[in-house]
Amino acid sequence: MSRVRDAMIPDPVSLDASATAQETGEHLVQPDVRAVYVSDGEQFVGVVTRKTLVEKVVAAGRDPRSTPVGELAEAANWTIDPELPLDEAFRLLEEWDAERVPVVDGGKLVGVLSRSVLQRRLAEDEPPAELDALET
Repeated sequence: MSRVRDAMIPDPVSLDASATAQETGEHLVQPDVRAVYVSDGEQFVGVVTRKTLVEKVVAAGRDPRSTPVGELAEAANWTIDPELPLDEAFRLLEEWDAERVPVVDGGKLVGVLSRSVLQRRLAEDEPPAELDALET
């Protein structure tokens, strides 16, 4: 059976907690980046989105050049283990109504699991019903 490790997106956009809000914003202006993952050394700290920057920096009147991203990171609602079976991971993402979940191994961020990528992966693993019927 396939595991989360087999379907996750490795090496998501991430920064060290000491990076600035400005550096984070430079990543978030890219259309394909929805979140920046923050770690303090090897320890996963949380996630920063455009909304986070607006609320915690712009609206708060903080200087983005000197505000450490570690102070802004919001703890992830959920994380998932890389060894979890894919079908169980899919059930959890559906239950949580989550599109993306950080994959954490021993406190270290190792990837991100996307529900849409996982759906495609599971569809590839299961042949259509009509093909199953032809084989029997």
